[in-house]
Parts: sequence; C-alpha cells; structure tokens
Amino acid sequence: MKISVAPDKQELGRLAARDGAALLRAALEESPTANIILATGASQFATLAALIGEPNIAWNRVSVFHLDEYVGLPITHPASFRRYLWERFHRLLPAPLKAFQYIDAEIDPHAECKRLAELIRRHPIDVAFVGIGENGHLAFNDPPADFETDQPYLLVDLDDACRQQQLGEGWFGTFDDVPRRAISMSCRQILKSAHIICSVPDRRKAQAVKGAVAGPITPDVPASILQQHASTTLYLDPEAASALNCP
Repeated sequence: MKISVAPDKQELGRLAARDGAALLRAALEESPTANIILATGASQFATLAALIGEPNIAWNRVSVFHLDEYVGLPITHPASFRRYLWERFHRLLPAPLKAFQYIDAEIDPHAECKRLAELIRRHPIDVAFVGIGENGHLAFNDPPADFETDQPYLLVDLDDACRQQQLGEGWFGTFDDVPRRAISMSCRQILKSAHIICSVPDRRKAQAVKGAVAGPITPDVPASILQQHASTTLYLDPEAASALNCP
C-alpha cells in the first residue's frame, strides 16, 4: 500500500483523480472498454469533482459500478447513493457512459445481489475509487467484516457507528431515520480490482486510517484488508494522516 499525503482535501481529490484517470486511460489503451467502481459520501466530494474534469477519457467506453446502497431508500431521498452519483458525477460528465450499473435496493435485495454479481463477474474492474469509514468500514462492510465470502455483493446490517457517521455527515434528520440494512460490495470483490484509489480526508478518520495502515489485517478493521492488495494508494490530508508517522 502506498500513501500520499496532500496539503488539503481539495489537493487530495485532485491527486487521487489525476492518478486514477491515468490508470483508466491506460486500461482504455489496452482494451476497447474499461470498468470502474465509485464510492460515495462526503469523503469523495473532491475526488469525484476532479475526476469529472480529467481530460482525454473516453467515457463512452467506461462502465461504472458503485459500492453500496441503503435497502428500501428511494432514489428521491437526499441520502440515496444513486441520487448522489447521478447529481455529483453521472450527469456532469462531458460524454455519456457506456453503462452505469446502479444498485437498486428498492427491489428484492437478494435478487439484486444476484443480478449485480452476474454483471460484475463479466466486467473485471480496472480502477476502484473507494474510501474508509470512521469505524474502518470498506464500502458498507462494517466490523467484523466477512473476509471469506467470494460473493460479489452482500446484504449487510449497518452498525451504530456507521449509522452515526451518516447522521453526522448530514444525510439524515435523526439517527432513527438512518436505514439499518444495505447492499454492499464485498471486501473480496473490491480486492479483485486491478488498482485501488482510496480517498480519506478529515481528522474523524484518523484512527480508522491508522488501523487500516499500521495495524494487523483483521475483520475488526475492514479496510485493513487493503494491505493485501498490490496496487492500492491511500490519499490523505494532514488531519486524516495525523495518527500516522508520515514524513
């Protein structure tokens, strides 16, 4: 795992997008199409905004998968990740995508997990843009995460720390409004990506970053599994890196 510490979160996003875009262009040079994963949440604002502005990407040859979605939450809700990705990424691109494989968690979640599994098995991921949660989660794989399953998508229960983060970021009015279940890409599926770009700003993530980078690989810190990936770069601002011994 490589670590890049930027002077602030805007520069973090610019660097993550620049490097991710270079990997995406390289994938498109090798193949007629490419596939990427996009994360959501406040930590991804700067990265997605910068990625949209990266030049010379043939977006019409790119398919996008996203990491997770709340079960039963309508796309009209402000916290819907489908809405987030449409408003902050998809509709702002300079050209239409080849495909955007949204998670529809308003239908039978077991059937949706099966549908998505079949899709992603046919579309190996070239670049995954991800983040780390305050509780160390990767996607919505809260601790203790399932490190063993090979299922690409899982129906998961969200722990209180994860739900509190969503409230704290302003996505919901009260704690009770935060859904208790979600569809999430599994940890093992994320690791199948050829390259992983992980954007993590803010001091509230500092202990999770330390656990992911400097601690043992453990389901109790789900993002620690990124240590097993040969091409992961973690992009931090000084506050997120404050618990590490970074130069």
